[in-house]
Amino acid sequence: MIIEGRNSVREVLRSDRSIEKILVMKGQKEGSIQTIFGIAREKDVIIQEVDRAKLDELSETKNHQGVMAIVSEYEYFEVEDLLNEAYSKNETPFLIILDEVTDPHNLGAIIRTANISGAHGIIIPKRRSVGLTQIVAKTSAGAIEYTKVAKVTNLNATIKDLKKQGIWVVAADMDGKQMYDIDFKMPIAIVIGAEGEGVSRLIKENCDMVASIPMKGQINSLNASVAAAILMYEAVRQRMN
Repeated sequence: MIIEGRNSVREVLRSDRSIEKILVMKGQKEGSIQTIFGIAREKDVIIQEVDRAKLDELSETKNHQGVMAIVSEYEYFEVEDLLNEAYSKNETPFLIILDEVTDPHNLGAIIRTANISGAHGIIIPKRRSVGLTQIVAKTSAGAIEYTKVAKVTNLNATIKDLKKQGIWVVAADMDGKQMYDIDFKMPIAIVIGAEGEGVSRLIKENCDMVASIPMKGQINSLNASVAAAILMYEAVRQRMN
């Protein structure tokens, strides 16, 4: 797998991922490239200088910033690993569930916000969902290296199991209670649906609550990653207080 962009490559070097080599465009010596060189040398990672044309050929994002890392595939975790992440820190579980989110830019942005907001992981379905791709990694700005992602066969069954373990499951939907009236301090999993369709009917019926985001304008929907960020930071606000 190829990781592209300076932030993403720097963070993969700082992680425990297996790295085959770093590809750097010839002549690149300035700024954050020096940091990348330094970490790569400390870890005895091969650095190979190549022409820009080679990077352009390998790039999926078309925004490689002159550097790539060739790494092992991303590892998916079990849902229990996400819960154990919370319990090992003596924290109240805080999970994100994505219902058929297929846009890699949305998934990458959600992973980035989940990491910054302190969420303990993200759950995605095996079917009708984007996986951990190059574009997801680039959009996450390196957060993919520190955020656990679980892939499950049946999202409804997973939600039922989480509820049995004391996790309250909250779907994001415009017809729900205002998010300020929901207690995000309890063990919680926030469900975000695909753009346009939103959270599917069966998933919503299986949730404990439905949360809505106040909207004042003429447009009545938000980008999935923006909606996720707003709800995550309402959880952060409540938990800080």
